[in-house]
Amino acid sequence: MRFNGLTKGFFILILLLVTWAFFDVLSPYFSAILWAAILAVIFYPVKNALRIRLGDRNGLAALLSVLLICLIVFIPLMVIFSSLAFELNIVYTRLQQNDTQFSTVVASLFAHLPHWLRTLMIEHDLDTAAQIQQKLSEAALRGGQYLAGSAFLIGKGTFGFAISFGVMVYLLFFLLKDGPWLVRQILDSLPLSNFAKQHLFAKFAGVARATVKGTAVVALVQGLLGGIAFWIVGINGSILWGALMAFLSLIPAVGSAIIWVPAAIFLFATQQIWQGLFIVGFFVLIVGLVDNILRPLLVGKDTKMPDYLILITTLGGMEIYGINGFVIGPLIAALFIACWNLLSGRDHAGNAEEIDDAIIEEGKNSPDL
Repeated sequence: MRFNGLTKGFFILILLLVTWAFFDVLSPYFSAILWAAILAVIFYPVKNALRIRLGDRNGLAALLSVLLICLIVFIPLMVIFSSLAFELNIVYTRLQQNDTQFSTVVASLFAHLPHWLRTLMIEHDLDTAAQIQQKLSEAALRGGQYLAGSAFLIGKGTFGFAISFGVMVYLLFFLLKDGPWLVRQILDSLPLSNFAKQHLFAKFAGVARATVKGTAVVALVQGLLGGIAFWIVGINGSILWGALMAFLSLIPAVGSAIIWVPAAIFLFATQQIWQGLFIVGFFVLIVGLVDNILRPLLVGKDTKMPDYLILITTLGGMEIYGINGFVIGPLIAALFIACWNLLSGRDHAGNAEEIDDAIIEEGKNSPDL
């Protein structure tokens, strides 16, 4: 005996199970897929321009775009990482050496600490430069022993990263090549009105593009300016500190202050008054002004979200999804707002965002795969 709707309901159950299993299979490469999609969205205009110049040779245009991305994104990152390794080696070498400069700095800093903090450091044998260097050496030795014991896990992690990177580059090529066709298939499959589908997809692309490009520009500018400021006042490892400030600038409203505020306190405590004043003035006026101008202009304006919402969703996203959260958090917030605006009628066919005409046309002209 067959009840009405049983066949359709069972098919929906199978569809849900298969969909869950499909995403579960893809979950180990979530980051690779996410960044391949984001880079494809960002660099699609470049690929489209190359495609037109090459006489509609789509595959060649996608390949050249991937090579261009590697040149302007990944190769500079490799150079920065190699410079960081060099800086870390210099800092570690200087800490290992029992030079008078380090001893003088430690003694001066210790003299300006509060009594309770000096007492605490004495209890833990950290009141002289020699003791601090010994503790650092012991920590480095323990770290080396841990790394040696975890060589297999490190090798496995490195291999996994290499595989994920290869998957991302491989998928990026096909997303650039066949992205419009995939967009057309997704839009045709969604049971929504045409303007709602286009509005949500355009919101996804716009927020992803604005978040990554805006955050990358702000991070690059803050890291560069911070490194220059540290170099001017003579703080060792300016490239290292600049890179850390660039990374920490992913966190809105806090960012590079985690680095430069302790540096300024250290400079004041060691009687380097003009250097401390320079650091405070430079970061408050110059770097702070850059952040307050560029971030709303590059991120807030394109995402059409207030700064406080970007801050909360960025922190929440990074708490849940790690480094990917600085994109996923604002993206979820933007889609949340877009969906409720569509439901309430605030966004409608007359004011909804539309997908780029080039994507629509290329998707229509692409043969079914």
